[in-house]
Amino acid sequence: MAPRARSPVLVLLQLLLLLGVAGRYGAVGHDYGDALRKSILFFEGQRSGRLPPDQRLKWRGDSALHDGAADGVDLTGGYYDAGDNLKFGFPMAFTATLLAWSVIDFGRNMGDQLGEALSTVHWATDYLLKATAVPETVYVQVGDAFRDHSCWERPEDMDTPRTVYKVDRAHPGSDVAGESAAALAAASIVFRSRDPAYSRRLLDRAVEVFEFADKYRGAYSSSLRAAVCPFYCDFDGYQDELLWGAAWLHKATRRREYREYILRNEQILGAGDTINEFGWDNKHAGINEVLMGKADYLESFKTNADSFICSLLPGVPPSHIQYSPGGLIYKAGGSNMQHVTSLSFLLLVYSNYLSHAGKTVHCGRGAATPADLRRLAKRQVDYILGDNPMGMSYMVGYGSKYPLRIHHRGSSLPSVRAHPGHIGCKAGSRYYLSPDPNPNVLVGAVVGGPNTTDTFPDARPFFQQSEPTTYINAPLVGLLAYFWAHPTI
Repeated sequence: MAPRARSPVLVLLQLLLLLGVAGRYGAVGHDYGDALRKSILFFEGQRSGRLPPDQRLKWRGDSALHDGAADGVDLTGGYYDAGDNLKFGFPMAFTATLLAWSVIDFGRNMGDQLGEALSTVHWATDYLLKATAVPETVYVQVGDAFRDHSCWERPEDMDTPRTVYKVDRAHPGSDVAGESAAALAAASIVFRSRDPAYSRRLLDRAVEVFEFADKYRGAYSSSLRAAVCPFYCDFDGYQDELLWGAAWLHKATRRREYREYILRNEQILGAGDTINEFGWDNKHAGINEVLMGKADYLESFKTNADSFICSLLPGVPPSHIQYSPGGLIYKAGGSNMQHVTSLSFLLLVYSNYLSHAGKTVHCGRGAATPADLRRLAKRQVDYILGDNPMGMSYMVGYGSKYPLRIHHRGSSLPSVRAHPGHIGCKAGSRYYLSPDPNPNVLVGAVVGGPNTTDTFPDARPFFQQSEPTTYINAPLVGLLAYFWAHPTI
Protein backbone atom coordinates (compact mmCIF):
# COMPACT_ATOMS: atom_id res chain seq x y z
CA MET A 1 0.00 0.00 0.00
CA ALA A 2 1.32 3.45 -0.88
CA PRO A 3 2.04 5.71 2.08
CA ARG A 4 -0.81 8.04 2.98
CA ALA A 5 -0.29 11.59 1.72
CA ARG A 6 -0.04 14.29 4.33
CA SER A 7 -2.70 17.02 4.15
CA PRO A 8 -1.70 20.44 2.80
CA VAL A 9 -2.63 21.99 6.13
CA LEU A 10 -0.30 19.75 8.09
CA VAL A 11 2.54 20.29 5.66
CA LEU A 12 2.20 24.06 5.95
CA LEU A 13 2.03 23.95 9.73
CA GLN A 14 5.07 21.74 9.93
CA LEU A 15 7.02 24.00 7.61
CA LEU A 16 6.18 27.06 9.67
CA LEU A 17 6.51 25.57 13.12
CA LEU A 18 9.35 23.12 12.69
CA LEU A 19 11.58 24.01 9.77
CA GLY A 20 11.19 27.65 8.96
CA VAL A 21 10.56 29.69 12.08
CA ALA A 22 11.28 28.01 15.37
CA GLY A 23 14.52 26.49 14.14
CA ARG A 24 15.95 29.78 12.95
CA TYR A 25 15.61 31.56 16.28
CA GLY A 26 16.96 28.92 18.61
CA ALA A 27 13.78 28.02 20.45
CA VAL A 28 14.48 27.31 24.10
CA GLY A 29 12.39 26.01 26.93
CA HIS A 30 10.44 28.71 28.71
CA ASP A 31 9.44 29.03 32.34
CA TYR A 32 5.71 29.34 31.70
CA GLY A 33 5.00 29.36 35.42
CA ASP A 34 7.17 32.43 35.91
CA ALA A 35 5.58 34.11 32.89
CA LEU A 36 2.11 33.30 34.27
CA ARG A 37 2.95 34.83 37.63
CA LYS A 38 4.22 37.98 35.94
CA SER A 39 1.31 38.24 33.51
CA ILE A 40 -1.08 38.34 36.47
CA LEU A 41 1.13 40.71 38.48
CA PHE A 42 0.86 43.23 35.63
CA PHE A 43 -2.76 43.91 36.54
CA GLU A 44 -1.71 45.27 39.92
CA GLY A 45 0.15 48.02 38.08
CA GLN A 46 -3.10 48.93 36.28
CA ARG A 47 -5.22 49.23 39.39
CA SER A 48 -7.18 52.39 40.02
CA GLY A 49 -8.58 53.42 43.38
CA ARG A 50 -7.37 52.61 46.89
CA LEU A 51 -4.79 49.86 46.74
CA PRO A 52 -5.08 46.88 49.12
CA PRO A 53 -2.50 46.06 51.81
CA ASP A 54 -1.23 43.09 49.79
CA GLN A 55 -0.37 45.23 46.74
CA ARG A 56 2.89 43.79 45.39
CA LEU A 57 3.97 46.50 42.93
CA LYS A 58 4.97 48.99 45.61
CA TRP A 59 5.81 51.85 43.24
CA ARG A 60 2.10 52.33 42.62
CA GLY A 61 -0.05 54.36 45.02
CA ASP A 62 -3.71 55.22 45.54
CA SER A 63 -5.31 57.15 42.68
CA ALA A 64 -8.63 58.49 41.41
CA LEU A 65 -10.27 58.21 44.84
CA HIS A 66 -13.19 60.46 43.96
CA ASP A 67 -14.23 59.01 40.61
CA GLY A 68 -17.97 59.44 40.15
CA ALA A 69 -18.47 61.55 43.29
CA ALA A 70 -19.50 64.67 41.37
CA ASP A 71 -22.28 62.61 39.77
CA GLY A 72 -23.39 61.00 43.02
CA VAL A 73 -22.00 57.55 42.25
CA ASP A 74 -19.00 55.54 43.39
CA LEU A 75 -16.84 54.66 40.40
CA THR A 76 -13.57 54.11 42.22
CA GLY A 77 -11.53 51.03 41.44
CA GLY A 78 -11.22 49.09 38.23
CA TYR A 79 -8.30 49.14 35.82
CA TYR A 80 -6.63 51.72 33.64
CA ASP A 81 -6.77 50.08 30.25
CA ALA A 82 -3.28 50.89 29.01
CA GLY A 83 -0.54 53.47 29.56
CA ASP A 84 -2.86 56.38 30.32
CA ASN A 85 -5.05 57.27 33.30
CA LEU A 86 -8.48 56.59 31.84
CA LYS A 87 -11.04 53.95 32.65
CA PHE A 88 -12.81 52.74 29.52
CA GLY A 89 -15.66 50.36 30.30
CA PHE A 90 -15.72 48.58 26.94
CA PRO A 91 -12.17 47.14 26.97
CA MET A 92 -12.30 46.71 30.76
CA ALA A 93 -15.36 44.50 30.50
CA PHE A 94 -13.76 42.48 27.71
CA THR A 95 -10.65 42.10 29.86
CA ALA A 96 -12.83 40.79 32.70
CA THR A 97 -14.58 38.33 30.39
CA LEU A 98 -11.29 36.91 29.08
CA LEU A 99 -9.77 36.71 32.56
CA ALA A 100 -12.84 34.82 33.76
CA TRP A 101 -12.75 32.54 30.70
CA SER A 102 -9.07 31.85 31.38
CA VAL A 103 -9.95 30.70 34.90
CA ILE A 104 -12.98 28.68 33.75
CA ASP A 105 -11.02 26.69 31.16
CA PHE A 106 -7.51 26.73 32.60
CA GLY A 107 -7.81 27.49 36.31
CA ARG A 108 -6.95 23.88 37.12
CA ASN A 109 -3.56 24.52 35.46
CA MET A 110 -2.75 27.67 37.45
CA GLY A 111 -1.33 26.01 40.54
CA ASP A 112 -0.38 28.52 43.22
CA GLN A 113 -1.34 31.39 40.91
CA LEU A 114 -5.05 30.58 40.92
CA GLY A 115 -5.72 32.76 43.95
CA GLU A 116 -3.98 35.71 42.31
CA ALA A 117 -5.95 35.15 39.12
CA LEU A 118 -9.20 35.14 41.09
CA SER A 119 -8.23 38.43 42.75
CA THR A 120 -7.57 39.90 39.32
CA VAL A 121 -11.07 38.95 38.15
CA HIS A 122 -12.59 40.18 41.42
CA TRP A 123 -10.99 43.62 41.07
CA ALA A 124 -12.60 44.01 37.65
CA THR A 125 -16.05 42.73 38.56
CA ASP A 126 -16.23 44.80 41.74
CA TYR A 127 -15.91 47.83 39.51
CA LEU A 128 -18.42 46.53 36.94
CA LEU A 129 -20.95 46.06 39.74
CA LYS A 130 -20.50 49.72 40.64
CA ALA A 131 -20.77 50.79 37.00
CA THR A 132 -24.07 48.93 36.60
CA ALA A 133 -25.63 49.69 40.01
CA VAL A 134 -28.19 52.17 38.64
CA PRO A 135 -31.01 50.35 36.81
CA GLU A 136 -30.99 50.70 33.01
CA THR A 137 -27.73 52.63 33.17
CA VAL A 138 -24.13 51.64 32.58
CA TYR A 139 -21.29 54.00 33.40
CA VAL A 140 -18.86 53.42 30.56
CA GLN A 141 -15.96 55.84 31.00
CA VAL A 142 -14.22 57.95 33.62
CA GLY A 143 -11.91 60.70 32.43
CA ASP A 144 -11.70 63.14 29.55
CA ALA A 145 -9.59 61.27 27.02
CA PHE A 146 -8.41 64.32 25.09
CA ARG A 147 -7.36 66.19 28.22
CA ASP A 148 -5.71 63.11 29.69
CA HIS A 149 -3.74 62.41 26.52
CA SER A 150 -2.41 65.96 26.48
CA CYS A 151 -0.59 65.24 29.77
CA TRP A 152 2.13 62.87 30.85
CA GLU A 153 1.57 62.41 34.58
CA ARG A 154 1.31 59.69 37.18
CA PRO A 155 -2.15 58.38 38.07
CA GLU A 156 -1.41 59.46 41.65
CA ASP A 157 -0.98 63.07 40.44
CA MET A 158 -3.54 63.41 37.70
CA ASP A 159 -5.45 66.66 37.73
CA THR A 160 -7.31 66.36 34.43
CA PRO A 161 -11.14 66.20 34.52
CA ARG A 162 -12.58 62.91 35.72
CA THR A 163 -15.69 63.35 33.60
CA VAL A 164 -18.18 60.49 33.85
CA TYR A 165 -19.96 59.09 30.78
CA LYS A 166 -22.92 56.72 30.79
CA VAL A 167 -25.41 54.97 28.54
CA ASP A 168 -29.08 54.78 29.44
CA ARG A 169 -32.50 54.46 27.85
CA ALA A 170 -32.18 57.75 25.98
CA HIS A 171 -28.55 57.11 25.01
CA PRO A 172 -28.23 53.37 24.37
CA GLY A 173 -25.04 51.35 24.36
CA SER A 174 -25.86 47.73 23.62
CA ASP A 175 -22.22 46.98 22.84
CA VAL A 176 -20.66 48.02 26.14
CA ALA A 177 -23.73 46.84 28.10
CA GLY A 178 -23.69 43.47 26.32
CA GLU A 179 -19.99 43.05 27.05
CA SER A 180 -20.55 44.02 30.70
CA ALA A 181 -23.29 41.38 30.93
CA ALA A 182 -20.92 38.81 29.43
CA ALA A 183 -18.20 39.68 31.94
CA LEU A 184 -20.53 39.46 34.91
CA ALA A 185 -22.00 36.15 33.70
CA ALA A 186 -18.58 34.63 33.03
CA ALA A 187 -17.31 35.72 36.44
CA SER A 188 -20.41 34.22 38.09
CA ILE A 189 -19.20 30.83 36.84
CA VAL A 190 -15.73 31.48 38.27
CA PHE A 191 -17.08 32.22 41.75
CA ARG A 192 -20.03 29.79 41.75
CA SER A 193 -18.46 27.29 44.13
CA ARG A 194 -15.88 29.65 45.66
CA ASP A 195 -18.23 32.45 46.76
CA PRO A 196 -21.86 31.51 46.02
CA ALA A 197 -23.34 34.77 47.31
CA TYR A 198 -21.01 36.89 45.17
CA SER A 199 -21.66 34.62 42.19
CA ARG A 200 -25.44 35.07 42.52
CA ARG A 201 -24.99 38.82 42.73
CA LEU A 202 -22.91 38.82 39.57
CA LEU A 203 -25.38 36.65 37.68
CA ASP A 204 -28.43 38.63 38.78
CA ARG A 205 -26.73 41.82 37.61
CA ALA A 206 -25.71 40.20 34.32
CA VAL A 207 -29.34 39.34 33.61
CA GLU A 208 -30.46 42.90 34.34
CA VAL A 209 -27.74 44.50 32.25
CA PHE A 210 -28.39 42.17 29.31
CA GLU A 211 -32.10 42.99 29.38
CA PHE A 212 -31.22 46.69 29.24
CA ALA A 213 -28.77 46.12 26.38
CA ASP A 214 -31.33 44.21 24.36
CA LYS A 215 -34.33 46.43 25.09
CA TYR A 216 -32.62 49.72 24.19
CA ARG A 217 -30.53 48.86 21.18
CA GLY A 218 -27.81 51.09 19.81
CA ALA A 219 -24.05 51.59 19.69
CA TYR A 220 -22.46 53.58 22.49
CA SER A 221 -20.16 55.27 20.02
CA SER A 222 -23.25 56.82 18.45
CA SER A 223 -24.53 58.05 21.80
CA LEU A 224 -21.14 59.18 23.11
CA ARG A 225 -19.08 59.66 19.95
CA ALA A 226 -17.30 62.83 21.09
CA ALA A 227 -16.02 61.08 24.23
CA VAL A 228 -15.23 57.51 23.16
CA CYS A 229 -14.08 57.93 19.56
CA PRO A 230 -11.52 57.36 18.19
CA PHE A 231 -10.20 55.63 21.32
CA TYR A 232 -12.63 52.75 21.82
CA CYS A 233 -15.18 53.50 19.15
CA ASP A 234 -17.37 50.53 18.20
CA PHE A 235 -16.42 49.86 14.59
CA ASP A 236 -18.19 46.51 14.25
CA GLY A 237 -21.63 47.30 15.62
CA TYR A 238 -23.39 46.21 18.79
CA GLN A 239 -24.97 43.04 17.40
CA ASP A 240 -22.09 40.76 18.29
CA GLU A 241 -22.10 41.91 21.92
CA LEU A 242 -25.78 41.00 22.26
CA LEU A 243 -25.11 37.45 21.07
CA TRP A 244 -21.91 37.35 23.14
CA GLY A 245 -23.81 38.36 26.27
CA ALA A 246 -26.55 35.81 25.56
CA ALA A 247 -23.94 33.10 24.96
CA TRP A 248 -22.31 33.69 28.34
CA LEU A 249 -25.67 33.89 30.10
CA HIS A 250 -26.61 30.58 28.49
CA LYS A 251 -23.33 29.08 29.69
CA ALA A 252 -23.88 30.45 33.19
CA THR A 253 -27.57 29.57 33.57
CA ARG A 254 -28.41 26.85 30.99
CA ARG A 255 -31.73 28.66 30.66
CA ARG A 256 -33.75 27.86 27.54
CA GLU A 257 -34.57 31.54 26.98
CA TYR A 258 -30.98 32.37 26.08
CA ARG A 259 -30.70 29.38 23.76
CA GLU A 260 -33.87 30.53 22.03
CA TYR A 261 -32.63 34.11 21.92
CA ILE A 262 -29.46 33.01 20.15
CA LEU A 263 -31.33 30.87 17.63
CA ARG A 264 -33.94 33.56 17.04
CA ASN A 265 -31.40 36.32 16.53
CA GLU A 266 -28.59 34.38 14.86
CA GLN A 267 -29.37 35.71 11.40
CA ILE A 268 -30.85 39.03 12.49
CA LEU A 269 -27.76 39.92 14.48
CA GLY A 270 -25.32 38.45 11.97
CA ALA A 271 -23.64 35.66 13.90
CA GLY A 272 -21.89 34.42 10.78
CA ASP A 273 -20.56 37.81 9.76
CA THR A 274 -17.03 39.10 10.28
CA ILE A 275 -15.70 36.00 12.02
CA ASN A 276 -12.10 36.76 11.12
CA GLU A 277 -11.40 38.78 14.26
CA PHE A 278 -11.70 38.56 18.00
CA GLY A 279 -11.03 41.33 20.49
CA TRP A 280 -12.62 44.07 22.53
CA ASP A 281 -14.59 45.30 19.49
CA ASN A 282 -15.46 42.10 17.65
CA LYS A 283 -16.82 39.02 19.42
CA HIS A 284 -18.10 36.93 16.49
CA ALA A 285 -15.36 34.31 16.57
CA GLY A 286 -15.59 34.05 20.34
CA ILE A 287 -19.36 33.54 20.25
CA ASN A 288 -18.92 30.42 18.17
CA GLU A 289 -16.44 28.93 20.63
CA VAL A 290 -18.40 29.74 23.79
CA LEU A 291 -21.31 27.80 22.28
CA MET A 292 -19.25 24.70 21.55
CA GLY A 293 -19.16 21.58 23.68
CA LYS A 294 -22.48 21.62 25.48
CA ALA A 295 -24.36 23.27 22.62
CA ASP A 296 -23.86 20.90 19.69
CA TYR A 297 -27.41 21.61 18.58
CA LEU A 298 -26.13 24.92 17.20
CA GLU A 299 -24.52 23.34 14.15
CA SER A 300 -24.16 26.63 12.28
CA PHE A 301 -21.93 27.93 15.05
CA LYS A 302 -19.72 24.85 14.73
CA THR A 303 -19.43 25.55 11.00
CA ASN A 304 -18.53 29.16 11.70
CA ALA A 305 -15.94 28.14 14.28
CA ASP A 306 -14.32 25.68 11.87
CA SER A 307 -14.20 28.33 9.15
CA PHE A 308 -12.61 30.80 11.52
CA ILE A 309 -9.94 28.35 12.68
CA CYS A 310 -9.09 27.51 9.08
CA SER A 311 -8.66 31.22 8.35
CA LEU A 312 -5.91 31.37 11.00
CA LEU A 313 -3.80 28.59 9.54
CA PRO A 314 -0.85 29.85 7.54
CA GLY A 315 -1.20 29.38 3.79
CA VAL A 316 -4.74 27.97 3.92
CA PRO A 317 -7.05 30.04 1.68
CA PRO A 318 -9.01 32.12 2.23
CA SER A 319 -6.65 33.38 4.94
CA HIS A 320 -7.47 36.59 6.79
CA ILE A 321 -4.26 36.50 8.80
CA GLN A 322 -0.79 37.63 7.84
CA TYR A 323 2.32 36.15 9.43
CA SER A 324 5.57 38.06 9.91
CA PRO A 325 8.77 36.48 8.58
CA GLY A 326 9.46 35.37 12.16
CA GLY A 327 6.11 33.60 12.40
CA LEU A 328 4.03 36.09 14.42
CA ILE A 329 0.35 36.56 13.68
CA TYR A 330 0.02 40.05 12.29
CA LYS A 331 -3.02 42.20 11.61
CA ALA A 332 -2.79 45.78 10.40
CA GLY A 333 -3.58 48.46 12.96
CA GLY A 334 -2.36 49.36 16.40
CA SER A 335 -1.22 47.08 19.22
CA ASN A 336 -0.82 43.87 17.25
CA MET A 337 -0.23 41.71 20.32
CA GLN A 338 -3.91 42.05 21.21
CA HIS A 339 -4.65 39.96 18.11
CA VAL A 340 -1.84 37.51 18.84
CA THR A 341 -2.98 36.66 22.35
CA SER A 342 -6.74 36.66 21.68
CA LEU A 343 -6.54 34.56 18.53
CA SER A 344 -4.06 32.16 20.13
CA PHE A 345 -6.43 31.78 23.07
CA LEU A 346 -9.23 30.77 20.72
CA LEU A 347 -6.93 28.29 18.97
CA LEU A 348 -6.18 26.67 22.31
CA VAL A 349 -9.80 26.65 23.50
CA TYR A 350 -10.95 25.10 20.25
CA SER A 351 -8.18 22.51 20.25
CA ASN A 352 -9.39 21.35 23.66
CA TYR A 353 -12.97 21.17 22.42
CA LEU A 354 -11.87 19.11 19.41
CA SER A 355 -9.82 16.79 21.62
CA HIS A 356 -12.77 16.09 23.90
CA ALA A 357 -15.09 15.58 20.92
CA GLY A 358 -12.58 13.42 19.02
CA LYS A 359 -12.74 15.72 16.00
CA THR A 360 -10.46 17.58 13.61
CA VAL A 361 -10.92 20.73 11.56
CA HIS A 362 -11.35 20.20 7.82
CA CYS A 363 -9.93 23.03 5.76
CA GLY A 364 -10.32 22.56 2.04
CA ARG A 365 -8.59 19.28 1.08
CA GLY A 366 -6.77 18.95 4.38
CA ALA A 367 -7.40 18.65 8.09
CA ALA A 368 -5.78 20.09 11.19
CA THR A 369 -5.71 18.15 14.43
CA PRO A 370 -6.12 19.56 17.94
CA ALA A 371 -2.35 19.13 18.40
CA ASP A 372 -1.73 21.27 15.30
CA LEU A 373 -3.79 24.09 16.77
CA ARG A 374 -2.03 23.85 20.11
CA ARG A 375 1.37 23.95 18.43
CA LEU A 376 0.42 27.08 16.52
CA ALA A 377 -0.83 28.76 19.71
CA LYS A 378 2.33 27.72 21.57
CA ARG A 379 4.50 29.11 18.79
CA GLN A 380 2.85 32.52 19.30
CA VAL A 381 3.38 32.39 23.06
CA ASP A 382 7.02 31.39 22.61
CA TYR A 383 7.51 34.27 20.17
CA ILE A 384 6.20 36.68 22.81
CA LEU A 385 8.58 35.21 25.40
CA GLY A 386 11.68 35.55 23.23
CA ASP A 387 11.80 33.06 20.35
CA ASN A 388 11.86 35.76 17.68
CA PRO A 389 14.30 37.57 15.36
CA MET A 390 14.99 40.29 17.96
CA GLY A 391 15.76 37.71 20.64
CA MET A 392 13.58 39.85 22.89
CA SER A 393 10.84 38.96 25.32
CA TYR A 394 7.89 41.28 24.75
CA MET A 395 6.84 40.70 28.35
CA VAL A 396 8.45 43.23 30.65
CA GLY A 397 10.52 41.58 33.36
CA TYR A 398 10.64 38.16 31.71
CA GLY A 399 13.96 36.93 30.35
CA SER A 400 17.22 38.82 30.04
CA LYS A 401 16.11 41.20 27.27
CA TYR A 402 12.76 42.99 27.24
CA PRO A 403 11.36 46.49 26.49
CA LEU A 404 12.76 49.13 28.84
CA ARG A 405 10.99 52.27 27.61
CA ILE A 406 7.36 51.28 27.45
CA HIS A 407 4.65 53.84 26.73
CA HIS A 408 3.21 53.95 30.25
CA ARG A 409 2.94 57.00 32.47
CA GLY A 410 3.25 55.37 35.88
CA SER A 411 6.18 53.22 34.79
CA SER A 412 8.10 56.02 33.08
CA LEU A 413 7.78 58.70 35.77
CA PRO A 414 9.49 58.58 39.18
CA SER A 415 7.26 56.85 41.71
CA VAL A 416 5.58 58.78 44.51
CA ARG A 417 7.94 57.05 46.94
CA ALA A 418 10.98 58.27 45.01
CA HIS A 419 9.57 61.72 44.20
CA PRO A 420 6.80 62.68 46.68
CA GLY A 421 6.29 66.09 45.09
CA HIS A 422 3.59 66.67 42.51
CA ILE A 423 4.62 66.32 38.85
CA GLY A 424 2.29 68.42 36.74
CA CYS A 425 0.68 67.76 33.40
CA LYS A 426 3.43 69.16 31.20
CA ALA A 427 6.30 68.61 33.65
CA GLY A 428 6.21 64.91 32.80
CA SER A 429 7.11 65.55 29.16
CA ARG A 430 10.83 65.36 29.85
CA TYR A 431 10.41 61.82 31.14
CA TYR A 432 8.34 60.90 28.10
CA LEU A 433 11.07 62.15 25.75
CA SER A 434 13.97 60.79 27.78
CA PRO A 435 16.08 57.98 26.25
CA ASP A 436 16.55 56.51 29.73
CA PRO A 437 14.83 53.24 30.74
CA ASN A 438 11.64 53.54 32.77
CA PRO A 439 12.46 53.79 36.50
CA ASN A 440 9.56 51.51 37.52
CA VAL A 441 9.37 48.03 36.04
CA LEU A 442 5.79 47.14 35.12
CA VAL A 443 6.42 43.43 35.57
CA GLY A 444 4.40 41.22 33.24
CA ALA A 445 3.26 43.94 30.85
CA VAL A 446 3.11 42.73 27.25
CA VAL A 447 3.57 45.57 24.78
CA GLY A 448 2.00 46.08 21.36
CA GLY A 449 4.98 44.30 19.83
CA PRO A 450 7.06 44.32 16.68
CA ASN A 451 5.97 45.43 13.24
CA THR A 452 5.36 43.22 10.24
CA THR A 453 9.10 42.81 9.67
CA ASP A 454 9.73 41.64 13.26
CA THR A 455 11.52 44.85 14.29
CA PHE A 456 10.76 46.74 17.48
CA PRO A 457 11.67 50.31 18.46
CA ASP A 458 12.04 50.37 22.23
CA ALA A 459 10.83 53.96 22.60
CA ARG A 460 7.83 55.55 24.30
CA PRO A 461 6.68 57.69 21.34
CA PHE A 462 6.04 54.53 19.29
CA PHE A 463 2.93 53.85 21.37
CA GLN A 464 1.34 51.35 19.00
CA GLN A 465 4.28 49.06 19.61
CA SER A 466 5.49 50.02 23.09
CA GLU A 467 2.21 50.41 25.02
CA PRO A 468 0.82 47.53 27.12
CA THR A 469 -2.91 46.92 27.56
CA THR A 470 -5.03 44.81 29.90
CA TYR A 471 -6.71 43.08 26.96
CA ILE A 472 -3.36 41.86 25.64
CA ASN A 473 -2.59 40.16 28.95
CA ALA A 474 -6.03 38.76 29.79
CA PRO A 475 -6.10 35.88 27.26
CA LEU A 476 -2.38 35.29 27.79
CA VAL A 477 -3.13 34.28 31.38
CA GLY A 478 -5.06 31.24 30.14
CA LEU A 479 -2.46 30.37 27.51
CA LEU A 480 0.42 30.46 29.97
CA ALA A 481 -1.48 28.39 32.51
CA TYR A 482 -2.07 25.65 29.95
CA PHE A 483 1.50 25.57 28.68
CA TRP A 484 2.83 25.60 32.23
CA ALA A 485 0.95 22.35 32.77
CA HIS A 486 1.74 21.03 29.25
CA PRO A 487 5.18 22.45 28.29
CA THR A 488 5.70 19.85 25.57
CA ILE A 489 2.95 19.16 23.05
